[in-house]
Amino acid sequence: MQAWEIISGDGVDALNLNEREIPIPSPGQVRVRMNANSINYRDLITIEGAGARKLPFPTIPNSDGAGVVTAVGKGVKLKEGDRVTSCFFEEWTAGEIGASVMASALGGARQGVLAEEVVLPEHGVIPTPTSLTDEEAATLPCAALTAWHALTLPRPVKAGETVLLLGTGGVSVFAQQFCSIMGAQTIVTSSSDDKLKKMKALGASEIINYQTNPEWDAIVLELTGGSGVDRVVEVGGPGTFDRSVNAVRVGGIIGLIGVLTGVSGATNPTPIMAKSVTVKGVYVGSRAMFADMNRAIETHKLKPVIDQIFDFKDARSAYHTMRGAKHFGKLVIKM
Repeated sequence: MQAWEIISGDGVDALNLNEREIPIPSPGQVRVRMNANSINYRDLITIEGAGARKLPFPTIPNSDGAGVVTAVGKGVKLKEGDRVTSCFFEEWTAGEIGASVMASALGGARQGVLAEEVVLPEHGVIPTPTSLTDEEAATLPCAALTAWHALTLPRPVKAGETVLLLGTGGVSVFAQQFCSIMGAQTIVTSSSDDKLKKMKALGASEIINYQTNPEWDAIVLELTGGSGVDRVVEVGGPGTFDRSVNAVRVGGIIGLIGVLTGVSGATNPTPIMAKSVTVKGVYVGSRAMFADMNRAIETHKLKPVIDQIFDFKDARSAYHTMRGAKHFGKLVIKM
């Protein structure tokens, strides 16, 4: 079988498509023929930063894939022919995240799924929603589950609440779709008017171009009558966090997810304390959360937004497109 491998720290163009032996599942494991992968920004920076991260070579990239079970080990309830989707963390079945969970991320700490056949623990996959194709299901493990986690904990968004979504990346697009089925209003920021129009078509209540309106937090306050939003899906990091704190209401929630504006910066904790804001770090989610999300997807017949589908042998192009940041929705690799 064939698998893409990170074999050096030389970036996307150094990825190698190599031959590997077809893996055999041990007890408690399943072998999955991958029909599709989707890529995340995290996958791109893992490849680009493989040397600095001291990644073992070779490493198969990607956390998100969907396909069909082709073999099972002893003690497994799944059957050959079952459709399944990978879980980002192999060992986060339920409950709180811990150090052992963090060490079980696919496509980084553990081998990823950009291969024709992969072996995963049975608890590291989840049945694919029947309403989705494998290409659509492959978009769920990271971006969709991150958005779901940010909107459901420490408590679920309530119908009628207002949620601020920063940017129009994969997490924010899924968050918009989930807010629509939850009955929540949204305010969306982006530097692209075209992408804002697309978010409006998905149900966004208000849109703000932060390039032409750099003090976008003041506009959010104006749109909410001065009270602020109930929740923020914060993907920017240090460059946007203080404005997010200003834009959220007293007693509101900020789901802190990304660092798209960088990894360094200073934050004044006083407004967080003064407004009794809950700031929750969000790093994808558990298999139990995934199951809850899939039920919502099935019930509402939600369809992930896919921008482009690339052939398996042209996987490098998918990462270059991710780096270009012109896409709206997910980038998928079809085996």
